[in-house]
Amino acid sequence: MTVPISMFLVLAAALFATGAMGFLLRRNLLVLLMSIELMLNAVNLTLVAFNRIHPANHAGQILAFFVIAIAAAEAAVGLAIVLAFFRLRGSVRSDEATALKN
Repeated sequence: MTVPISMFLVLAAALFATGAMGFLLRRNLLVLLMSIELMLNAVNLTLVAFNRIHPANHAGQILAFFVIAIAAAEAAVGLAIVLAFFRLRGSVRSDEATALKN
């Protein structure tokens, strides 16, 4: 039994919508970073799902690999910025990050 592509796309849309709502509604910087990661994973799921339509072409899997690599770098840099901000302000709320001058 094969799973139709539409099911993958519905799941990816639900993941992306959850990540977008988390990014728009929450104020914690760590939750914002996790929401961005969730949206990137939804994009990866879409790329791999479309790659199932064209099995001879591995472009979807290659693009998903690059998105994972970029997401890892983004997470490392983002967590470093959040840690520096927490040491400076004592909070990780994005409302307090409007003026980053010391």
